[in-house]
Amino acid sequence: MTFADLRDRAGPQIARLILQLPDGVLRTLAGSPPPAAAGLDPQAWALARLSEIGGPAPSDLESRRVNEIRCAVMGRPPPTPVVCEDLTAGGVPSRLYVPQAAAASGPLLVFFHGGGWVQGSVRSHDAACRTVADRAGVRVLSVDYRLAPEHVFPAAFDDCLAAYLAAAEHPASFGARTGEIAVGGDSAGANLAAAVALHARDAGLPVPAFQWLLYPVCDVPDRHESYRTYAEGFYLGAERMRYLFERYVPDPAEREDLRVSPLRAAELSGLPSAFVAVSLADPLRDEGEAYARRLDQAGVAAELRREPLLHGYLNTTALSSGRAGALRAADGLRRGLVTAADPT
Repeated sequence: MTFADLRDRAGPQIARLILQLPDGVLRTLAGSPPPAAAGLDPQAWALARLSEIGGPAPSDLESRRVNEIRCAVMGRPPPTPVVCEDLTAGGVPSRLYVPQAAAASGPLLVFFHGGGWVQGSVRSHDAACRTVADRAGVRVLSVDYRLAPEHVFPAAFDDCLAAYLAAAEHPASFGARTGEIAVGGDSAGANLAAAVALHARDAGLPVPAFQWLLYPVCDVPDRHESYRTYAEGFYLGAERMRYLFERYVPDPAEREDLRVSPLRAAELSGLPSAFVAVSLADPLRDEGEAYARRLDQAGVAAELRREPLLHGYLNTTALSSGRAGALRAADGLRRGLVTAADPT
């Protein structure tokens, strides 16, 4: 049986079993990645190959269902229990995660899930949030913002801003301390986090203590070389990213709005320090790195990591490579919040 046969027959559960084979076996089955993706983790390349399933693109509703299943199968929560509570933040449904050893109050990450503004939920990112809360030792408030195309821009941004401001203005309600509230997310969620931080600065609102941005969307599609280099064959394709962007912001006149494309901001000084992680083989890689460089040039401390993984690795904690990437990101969050609390 060829790798293509395995790919075409594999559902999420079988795919997870295949991906847990030794690296040497995966290299034999999947072959070597192309030169542009040299250094990609063997599990990541095998996942990219397994994702090469043809057929028509699913509807938005079907893609949501498939995404929930994929995340449930590929995500694995930490062995240490994390307490969670469903609540509202600024009128937005949310879920608060509290690590087992948490003090009565402490740092808080207001987290916005990825999914291209069209899919994803607190459920899809449950294992990811538990992992981050446990590893970083921080509370995580996961925000279930409204999705496109039913709710186009600025609905998701408005929900995320409302949830963040609820935490910033009433920290005790979430077990948080003033001055130790970060914003963060993955992919579209990282876009929303960067936009919230930028808007808070410009509107004279409480500015987050830290930005935690994993493979963020920072710009309008197709403006960076990685959109061409990794256009297809690496899990998230450029065509899919364009589709999602257009579902969220159907009006071309709004796509340069800084709440959509934070890289378009003329000035980034005065923003909170950041941890920015990008994936090696990802259409979004170059714009994430460009945003980190611009933060640094503006005098904002920005730690940048290029992970040898694919877009979406935060939701693959059932795989050793994805879990390692998620733990490194959580460590970056912890470092950033410690520094923000005591800059000296």
